[in-house]
Formats: sequence, structure tokens, C-alpha cells
Amino acid sequence: MIKYLNIKTLFIIYAITFSFLVHGYNCKIVQFIFGDSLSDVGNNKYLSKSLAQASLPWYGIDFGNGLPNGRFSNGRTVADIIGDDMGLPRPPAFLDPSLNEDVILENGVNYASGGGGILNETGSYFVQRFGLYKQIELFQGTQELIRGKIGDKEAEKFFQEARYVVALGSNDFINNYLMPVYSDSWTYSDNTFVQYLTQTLGDQLTLLHRLGARKLMVFGLGPMGCIPLQRVLSTSGGCQDKTNKLALAFNQESSQLVSNLTSILPNATFRFGDAYDVVNDLITNPNKYGFNNSDSPCCSFGKIRPALTCVPASMLCKDRSKYVFWDEYHPSDSANELIAKEMMKKLGFKPVNQTESPSPSPGPAMAPSTDDN
Repeated sequence: MIKYLNIKTLFIIYAITFSFLVHGYNCKIVQFIFGDSLSDVGNNKYLSKSLAQASLPWYGIDFGNGLPNGRFSNGRTVADIIGDDMGLPRPPAFLDPSLNEDVILENGVNYASGGGGILNETGSYFVQRFGLYKQIELFQGTQELIRGKIGDKEAEKFFQEARYVVALGSNDFINNYLMPVYSDSWTYSDNTFVQYLTQTLGDQLTLLHRLGARKLMVFGLGPMGCIPLQRVLSTSGGCQDKTNKLALAFNQESSQLVSNLTSILPNATFRFGDAYDVVNDLITNPNKYGFNNSDSPCCSFGKIRPALTCVPASMLCKDRSKYVFWDEYHPSDSANELIAKEMMKKLGFKPVNQTESPSPSPGPAMAPSTDDN
């Protein structure tokens, strides 16, 4: 009887092992996000010396428990919303203390960092931030962990089936080229800086492909000359035309870059997501989309501007769902939702993990309000 049970047990173990060898490790499709403060979900929160922080009230007021969670908004990011609608899990911040191999296999990783850029020198006055090269380096470390967990063959399959998002560039202009404290501002002209930026991005995308990225989305820039921070530089309070032209030039060059890489890199499906027109129409015609303010932040420090981030003494607008901008830099949850939905329609995104139910989608609330705007 004992001999029979041992043979039976061995047969079950053999069957399970054979099934694993045939079918492989049962990994779901996840996403890996590389970006700046528009996509950061908490990395900078763990960078104690970073001056680019979303750790103060009123950040996160319309998300979960209403406390700051590392997102530079009152609610969700565009990546949160698109991922939810595609059935992709929300990847945690790379620096989240709970991150381990099992969490990575289940949810992916978000490496985005407020103040980060395509160029290493961008945002240096924030002291600590992850630029894109650093984010890719961290991704390489993630790959080592997963290879140790599931083996080289299954890890290769896992990373090649994953989705990748690269969304940086605005800091390279606003917190580098357009600031005279940076050498890039006097080393390059508008045209040569855009070329330098896109050539660097091309090297980085090629490196990601070498590391297994096959399905990758590069997001372009919106009309960054129309963010509140740029408007206050104008005597009229209007958009900065030069800044917007730089964004358009970058988008044009990056779109061509992505197209070229897709044609020459084996099995690459790289796409470019141009949100400029969507965001520009929202800012130009806010009432068309149910907003009533697109030129000033909901969270502001009274008439003293610009206060770059929300601070405990900041005043909030009455209805956060009616404001396009949350602070001087970043869109509100409502604006992010509209941008995400329009981008999904424009790019024809389809669900990936259809058995997954989306994460809760908080919507902006009305209170507390400390302003009559």
C-alpha cells in the first residue's frame, strides 16, 4: 500500500512538472511604466531628498482614503485610467517597500518619477529624481529578479508579452532647456535641442527593445505652454506660443522616430500617442467638455503664484470636477479621465486581461472647499 501511494505521488509530481514544462509559468500580461510626474504613483515619496513631492495635502483627496499617495493630482493618472479600461493591473511604484517578485509578476512595475526627463541633466535642481536612463537601469534589475524566480525562458516570454509605456519630455523643456540655469539652454537652438532630445529617446527605446520590450507606447507632449505655470510668465495670462511650438516639434520628431524603430527592430510594435490636439481642445473649449476653468489651478496659494505644488495652506476650488488643472503643472482627475478616454478612442486600445475587473475609479468630490472660484 505504501509502495502504491509513493508511485501515485510520484506520478502526480511528474504530471505537474510535465505540465509546467509544456505550458510554462502562468503569467498574466502586466505593464511597465516609465515616466515623470504625470505618471508617478509614489516613487518620489520614497526619495527623501527630492524636492519634487506630492506628499502634502491636498494631493490624493479624491483617491482611496483621500490622503497623499504619491500621485501629482487629486486623483488618478492617465496611465491609471487607460490601464483600468484595458484590464491591466495598476503597477506599484518601484520603491514601494512591498514590491517583490510575486507582486511584479502579478502587477508589473511603475518607474515614473516626478522631475525626471529623457536627459540625465533634466530636473537636477529637484536633487533626487529618476531620469529615463536610471528608470531603464532599475528595469534591468527587475529582470534579474524575475529570471531568478521563473527562469530565463519564462522571463523572456513574460517581458516580451508585457505592455510598456514611455511618457516623458515636458521636464526636458520646462525644467531644463527653457531655464537659463541649465547649460542646454545656451548650448542648443530650438531645432538642435529637439533633435538631441529625440536622438537620446531613440537610444533609450532601442535599449528597451534589447531588454525585451515589444509592445510599447510612447506618449507625446500636450500644449505645455498652456499649463498655469507657463501662463503666469505672460503679461496677458495667455499660453506661451514658443513652448507650445517646442512640444509640437518634439511630437513630430518622436512620431517619426517611433515609426522608424518599428520598421527596423525585430517584432517591435511601437506606437506613438499624440495627445496634443485632445488636450489643446480641452483647454481652448473647456465648456464643451463640462469644465469651466482651464487656465488656473484648482489648488493654489491664493494670489501668490506660482506655488508649484499644493501646500497645507492652499485654497481649493469649489468643484474640482470643473477644473482642467489641479496644480500649476498637472491636470485634475476629471481632465485625466477625459484625456485617457479620448486617447483610447483615438488609438483603438483593446482590453488585454479581460477576466480582470478594473480597479475602483474614484471621481472628484465637492468638499472640502476653501475658495469661491
